[in-house]
Amino acid sequence: MRLDKYLKVSRIIKRRTVAKEASEGGRVTINGKAAKPSSEVREGDVLEIRFGGKLARYRVLSVAEVVRKNEAGMMYELLAGDGDL
Repeated sequence: MRLDKYLKVSRIIKRRTVAKEASEGGRVTINGKAAKPSSEVREGDVLEIRFGGKLARYRVLSVAEVVRKNEAGMMYELLAGDGDL
Protein backbone atom coordinates (compact mmCIF):
# COMPACT_ATOMS: atom_id res chain seq x y z
CA MET A 1 0.00 0.00 0.00
CA ARG A 2 1.19 3.53 -0.69
CA LEU A 3 2.67 5.40 2.26
CA ASP A 4 0.29 8.37 2.07
CA LYS A 5 -2.75 6.08 1.94
CA TYR A 6 -1.48 3.91 4.82
CA LEU A 7 -0.97 6.96 7.05
CA LYS A 8 -4.55 8.05 6.36
CA VAL A 9 -6.21 4.61 6.66
CA SER A 10 -4.37 3.88 9.93
CA ARG A 11 -5.26 7.39 11.12
CA ILE A 12 -1.70 8.17 12.12
CA ILE A 13 -2.24 11.31 10.02
CA LYS A 14 -5.88 12.29 9.57
CA ARG A 15 -5.79 13.56 5.97
CA ARG A 16 -4.06 12.06 2.94
CA THR A 17 -2.96 15.45 1.62
CA VAL A 18 -1.17 16.17 4.90
CA ALA A 19 0.46 12.72 4.75
CA LYS A 20 1.57 13.42 1.18
CA GLU A 21 3.03 16.82 2.11
CA ALA A 22 4.89 15.33 5.09
CA SER A 23 6.51 12.62 2.99
CA GLU A 24 7.35 15.02 0.15
CA GLY A 25 8.98 17.31 2.71
CA GLY A 26 11.33 14.56 3.88
CA ARG A 27 9.71 14.20 7.30
CA VAL A 28 8.84 10.50 6.91
CA THR A 29 11.22 7.55 6.73
CA ILE A 30 10.60 3.85 6.21
CA ASN A 31 13.22 1.61 7.85
CA GLY A 32 15.60 4.58 8.11
CA LYS A 33 15.33 5.64 4.44
CA ALA A 34 13.60 8.77 3.19
CA ALA A 35 10.16 7.91 1.82
CA LYS A 36 8.06 9.36 -0.98
CA PRO A 37 4.23 9.36 -0.86
CA SER A 38 4.22 6.44 -3.32
CA SER A 39 6.67 4.33 -1.28
CA GLU A 40 5.34 0.85 -0.52
CA VAL A 41 4.48 0.05 3.12
CA ARG A 42 4.64 -3.58 4.26
CA GLU A 43 4.04 -5.41 7.53
CA GLY A 44 7.08 -5.15 9.81
CA ASP A 45 8.28 -1.79 8.42
CA VAL A 46 9.27 0.93 10.90
CA LEU A 47 7.95 4.41 10.11
CA GLU A 48 9.50 7.52 11.62
CA ILE A 49 7.54 10.76 11.34
CA ARG A 50 8.67 14.27 12.30
CA PHE A 51 6.12 17.07 12.76
CA GLY A 52 7.48 20.28 14.20
CA GLY A 53 9.43 19.33 17.30
CA LYS A 54 7.69 15.96 17.63
CA LEU A 55 9.13 12.63 16.55
CA ALA A 56 7.19 9.37 16.53
CA ARG A 57 8.21 5.84 15.49
CA TYR A 58 5.69 3.18 14.51
CA ARG A 59 5.94 -0.50 13.56
CA VAL A 60 3.46 -1.57 10.86
CA LEU A 61 1.47 -4.56 12.13
CA SER A 62 -1.03 -4.88 9.28
CA VAL A 63 -1.91 -3.32 5.96
CA ALA A 64 -5.56 -3.10 4.88
CA GLU A 65 -7.38 -0.98 2.29
CA VAL A 66 -10.45 -0.33 4.46
CA VAL A 67 -10.50 -0.23 8.27
CA ARG A 68 -13.10 0.97 10.75
CA LYS A 69 -12.11 3.90 12.92
CA ASN A 70 -12.07 1.87 16.14
CA GLU A 71 -9.81 -0.79 14.54
CA ALA A 72 -7.28 1.62 12.99
CA GLY A 73 -5.05 1.60 16.09
CA MET A 74 -4.44 -2.13 15.63
CA MET A 75 -2.64 -1.49 12.32
CA TYR A 76 0.51 -0.20 14.05
CA GLU A 77 2.49 -0.24 17.28
CA LEU A 78 3.89 2.97 18.76
CA LEU A 79 7.62 2.45 19.41
CA ALA A 80 8.69 5.95 20.49
CA GLY A 81 7.20 9.41 20.84
CA ASP A 82 3.76 10.45 21.98
CA GLY A 83 1.98 9.40 18.80
CA ASP A 84 -0.17 12.52 18.84
CA LEU A 85 0.66 14.14 15.52
